[in-house]
Amino acid sequence: MSKPTLAVHKFSSCDGCQLSILNLEDELLELVGAVEVAYFLEATSQIQPGPYDIAMVEGSVTTPHEAERIHKIRAESKILIAIGTCATAGGIQSLRNFTQADELADFTYDHPEYLDYLPTSTAISEHVPVDLEIWGCPLNKYQLLEAVVALLQGRRPNLPTHSVCLDCKRQGVVCVMVAEGIPCAGPATRTGCGALCPSNGRGCYGCFGPAPSADLDTLVPRLQALERYPGETVHLLRNFAGYAPKFRQAVDSILEEGAK
Repeated sequence: MSKPTLAVHKFSSCDGCQLSILNLEDELLELVGAVEVAYFLEATSQIQPGPYDIAMVEGSVTTPHEAERIHKIRAESKILIAIGTCATAGGIQSLRNFTQADELADFTYDHPEYLDYLPTSTAISEHVPVDLEIWGCPLNKYQLLEAVVALLQGRRPNLPTHSVCLDCKRQGVVCVMVAEGIPCAGPATRTGCGALCPSNGRGCYGCFGPAPSADLDTLVPRLQALERYPGETVHLLRNFAGYAPKFRQAVDSILEEGAK
């Protein structure tokens, strides 16, 4: 009996999520024993044509070619997984969505006329149906492993959805908002990083995107009261996952209120 085929595709991204897969090390050997890696250019130049049983996509859609390519990938994939915050929310490159991409290109490049890009950086789900999203910048490799194992076993992946705050409490990390007066997006951010920033005395930057239960209406006024410079709350939420709907809507409300 042949093993299920796995494809890993890269769109606009830093490759960090693909490296997280490779960093599974011992677990990766077991994974390779359970699936046939048919397409994964970060790991091997050997390519098998689709269709594929499971396809993962890292990165956001930022070019016309990517907008066309994602439809081909969707058509040849039984299960499509968006991995990482770029693929689930547009990533750090979605900062272009809040300004004019042409102005950024003119400022950055000597010959922007050679570029072929879209005015926005968007999540995979804004272009094709996605079966599963795994957030993170980079993603939590064990969450990805759980997702693949669950799919192979024919069950629903058991992925945590609580906020970073709970991780801090479980690890005995002193709240930087309460103790230090540092703005922190942890109360509204999805778990997965292990509370990395608060554990090192910094506020959470929201890398894993908004938690399903995020209450931005309650958090935003608290963040604004702790701002160390005007507009810090906007900068905090408009970051790695700034184009995620919950963060985007919260910022829009702040800006609308400020314009009154």
